[in-house]
Amino acid sequence: MKIDKIKLLELVENLKNPKILVVGDLALDEMVYGDTERISREAPVLILKHTHTNLILGAASNAAHNVSAINHGKVSVLGVIGDDYQASDLLKAFQDANVNCEYLVTDKTRKTVTKTRISGSCFQSITQQIVRIDRQTDLPLSKETENKIIENLEKAIPEHDAVILSNYHIGTLTDEIIKKSIELCKKYNKIVVVDAQKDLNKYQYVTSMTPNLPDTQKYVGFEVKSTDDLKRAGQKLLNDTNAEFVLVTCGSEGMAVFEKGDKFTKIPVFNKSEVFDVTGAGDTVTAVYTLALASGAEPVYAAIIGNIAASIVIKQFGCATTKIEEIKEVIEQRINKN
Repeated sequence: MKIDKIKLLELVENLKNPKILVVGDLALDEMVYGDTERISREAPVLILKHTHTNLILGAASNAAHNVSAINHGKVSVLGVIGDDYQASDLLKAFQDANVNCEYLVTDKTRKTVTKTRISGSCFQSITQQIVRIDRQTDLPLSKETENKIIENLEKAIPEHDAVILSNYHIGTLTDEIIKKSIELCKKYNKIVVVDAQKDLNKYQYVTSMTPNLPDTQKYVGFEVKSTDDLKRAGQKLLNDTNAEFVLVTCGSEGMAVFEKGDKFTKIPVFNKSEVFDVTGAGDTVTAVYTLALASGAEPVYAAIIGNIAASIVIKQFGCATTKIEEIKEVIEQRINKN
């Protein structure tokens, strides 16, 4: 496809303007590092001498962080935290990332979702993850907490230009919260983009959704082996969800945008040679794609911008973010002049 480079650069510059609300499963990634010292006398396990701990925003929190890095903090989160010290750590991480937390709901019966990764190293080896500990509550939300979230949706959605529903299937996005979020977005004429892994037909009449190819295949019930298969899968998603358009991310094969009227556009990847870590890249795509749509970009150009942003963060380890200047630099380097 032919890309208008000047148009693309103008759209990227406009990413700093929209206000975004991220609704979903908020999480904290706690990265604990230590140097291997010796084997314990108590049990045949390594003893690590702690060196440092990094607190990183994960799951829906990572989508919010990606938005904030681009639009300079015009982003809010709406989700559930517990009454524990991990909640304090998560709030501190949000504060450092310049993310607004006024719509958060505290539920003392639930744990703040935290994924603790313990990694060790010695002078002869690279750092390696040894164990991961997950803290989360698997029970459904109480009706009281669900009602509080809905009350905050009613306050928050009118104040933002677009909403991201980020579902990691940890429990925040109940059927009622999904329904109410979409209903309010329609009422106030707001863009709503879904990032979910399953049950995609729950999200009716949204602006768009951003499933990856494996999740798309699971939903449609057949393997995508050809372009015709991909077109059939995208059309089924459009028909089943009544979305305005759908973006399917296809890993090393790029992306595909599906619009009504059997319109299909394949977008190549912009970085095949420098992939270090794809962790969180999907959050980056959803965040930047939503910003672009809210900035007035048509679906294909919004997807291209999201694709370029992902090509930047996968060159870094862990959940990473990018900035407008970096996206522009890639466009100057990789997009041919017209």
